[in-house]
Amino acid sequence: MRLDKFLKVSRIIKRRTVAKEAGEAGKVKVNSKLAKPSTVLKVGDIVEVSYFKKTIVFKVLSLQPSVRKEEAKDMFEIIEIKENECDSE
Repeated sequence: MRLDKFLKVSRIIKRRTVAKEAGEAGKVKVNSKLAKPSTVLKVGDIVEVSYFKKTIVFKVLSLQPSVRKEEAKDMFEIIEIKENECDSE
């Protein structure tokens, strides 16, 4: 499954276009390498998504083309949530 589709289906990012933009901006890594939106994910991959204030690191547990909202959280396991330092000066 494509990275941008996974991020949308798992509801880590709400819209696929936003997931695509995050990948193009270099805010997503798969197995410690910068990833494009078209990167194909496999079960067991470690994904890191950087937001403005935090970075979420998670492991892919399943790849399903569509899931119900309640089941989306079963597609991944959060490994770490890191706070990003931002320069406010």
